[in-house]
Amino acid sequence: MPDAKSNAGSEKTSQEENLLLRAISDEIKERIYPHLKLTALDLGSVLYESGDVMHDVCFPTDSIVSLLYVMEDGRSAEISVVGNEGIVGIALFMGGQSTPSRAVVQSAGHGYMLPGKELKAEFDRHGEFHHLLLRYTQALITQMAQTAACNRHHSIDQQLCRWLLLSMDRLNGPNLNMTQELISNMLGVRREGVTEAASKLQDLGAIEYRRGRIRILDRSLLEQRSCECYAVVKKESDRLLEQLTHPKYFKAKQTRTLGIP
Repeated sequence: MPDAKSNAGSEKTSQEENLLLRAISDEIKERIYPHLKLTALDLGSVLYESGDVMHDVCFPTDSIVSLLYVMEDGRSAEISVVGNEGIVGIALFMGGQSTPSRAVVQSAGHGYMLPGKELKAEFDRHGEFHHLLLRYTQALITQMAQTAACNRHHSIDQQLCRWLLLSMDRLNGPNLNMTQELISNMLGVRREGVTEAASKLQDLGAIEYRRGRIRILDRSLLEQRSCECYAVVKKESDRLLEQLTHPKYFKAKQTRTLGIP
């Protein structure tokens, strides 16, 4: 795991930037917030390797983490991405303790680490947090399944558009720091294929790419050129998580917490 930092005021991030942490009630926040440790997540750093026993989970705030399957010959392919909407390390509360995937930081930033024992203690209360994490896990499984289908049936151009859209949904801004080599590892394709696909999008005016930085210029064009996989994942995630991240939900939840009818 990356080195943890305290949540000092100089750090420009907070627990509320992660939608799962923001959605829980004040009562639960009082129990778990003291155990959260703000951590700098550097580009390319590994949170856990395949088969590692997990001891912590991570709630990304302004970073993105990719979950990848790695073959015996070293080749890899991304199965899902996790950003400020989610949690890295679902095996800890699903009872597995480990997973055959690798977690790599795709976009640098920060995340909050929570000890596994604290997570499981809250999850085992079978209350609001339990329900929230299960709904998120269902959304993540949908993304994994759709990614597998996309990698099998759609072109590199379509896969790159889907990947860019999923990444931008998890960032506050149009810029993504990412090399073509890292993208090729994520998609499980040759670097030359990514170079060609990125060049096409740049010629069309959808993106601007230079020296490891991608800037989205026309999101609507990416959506037009993407396959249906992005829309499927987005729709299902919104369906599962909307009621837990919508302002009306927060207001209603706070009202129930205060005992107001």
